[in-house]
Amino acid sequence: MVKNIALVAHDSRKAELMSWVKFNAGVLSSCRLYCTGTTGRLVKETLAEVLGDEIPEVICKLSGPLGGDFEIGAMIAEGTIDMLVFFCDNLIMQGHQNDVMGLVRLASLYNIPFATNRSTADYIISSPLFKSEEYKRIIPPCIESYKTRKLK
Repeated sequence: MVKNIALVAHDSRKAELMSWVKFNAGVLSSCRLYCTGTTGRLVKETLAEVLGDEIPEVICKLSGPLGGDFEIGAMIAEGTIDMLVFFCDNLIMQGHQNDVMGLVRLASLYNIPFATNRSTADYIISSPLFKSEEYKRIIPPCIESYKTRKLK
């Protein structure tokens, strides 16, 4: 089963994400990667340095502030994304801060593994559950309850 991983990074954290991608290139080579704008280009370049021509599929969405965060969010809600790695800059307020918070909210709501820093991303990708065929993400019952709620 191919894991679909979304990779997002604010400009000040892109180098850190590329370092993580390089370190985990072997594991990522069996995944499908969805990235926002510039992050996707950098991921492709970084993986090509390490893996040569045999890089995994990297699908680039729009830049985050131009709608890429929304595209990734929609994919989480649709069940396409299995894991989100979002190295965000928490030292400055982003112009698209609401989009950023939306991704955080959706990752939590739909119960997908979600890393905002390298340590957490390393723990998730190195977990035996990451490659397990038997492990299935549990969709919280509140989602179905919300879909079928009765309105007066």
